[in-house]
Amino acid sequence: MTLGLINANPVVHEKKERISRSEDLHPTDDAVDPLDIYDFVRDIRDPEHPYSLEQLSVLSEESITVDDKLGRILITFTPTVQHCSMATVIGLCLRVKLKHFFPPHYKVDIKVSPGSHADEVSVNKQLNDKERVAAALENPNLRELVEECLASNEL
Repeated sequence: MTLGLINANPVVHEKKERISRSEDLHPTDDAVDPLDIYDFVRDIRDPEHPYSLEQLSVLSEESITVDDKLGRILITFTPTVQHCSMATVIGLCLRVKLKHFFPPHYKVDIKVSPGSHADEVSVNKQLNDKERVAAALENPNLRELVEECLASNEL
């Protein structure tokens, strides 16, 4: 953990109203919808603040894309500051939360938005390397922080 806040005064946005959707939008159980994924992860708490990723505009509906033909899901998030040391924790939270949500034949990539982080290449490499993710989640302090962020469903 850091001694001080990395972003002491983040801009906090209103939460969007949840849209009620009909089951008719899902032709098969294997269909993956970006809005469903967004609704599932938008309430993850930021590791540094008592706000959700949605409230801090770290994540948006538009930051999730699905390519059914290739079986790929891409989640792109934007840290609140370019030198955010919590970017990998945010990515781990997204990966852990989604672990049981999407069909197993999909490959999930989690990345920071281009130009949004000073160490973008390194963060992206860490978040998409299975061995690095597994090793990070073996660290009890890091695992506890991830679980705390995932525990707050409604902020």
